Amino acid sequence: MAKAVFYHAGCKVCVSAEQMVLDNLDPSKAAVEIVHLGEQRNRIAEAEGAGVQSVPALVIDGNVFHINFGASLEDVKKG
Repeated sequence: MAKAVFYHAGCKVCVSAEQMVLDNLDPSKAAVEIVHLGEQRNRIAEAEGAGVQSVPALVIDGNVFHINFGASLEDVKKG
């Protein structure tokens, strides 16, 4: 089973993308974890280490997929 982590910061773009991800990823094929970086600031370094440059972003088995553009990770750090 694939491991998927969806990183976001709670903006309108991020919330819409989160719903799209949850509605369309097959839970029998991927275990999805949602990480709200505005609320879980201690995980910003993790996202950065995974290659996330902006949110919303989906990381599946180490591959980063940037979805639309809500905020740069640098802006999230300033939070």
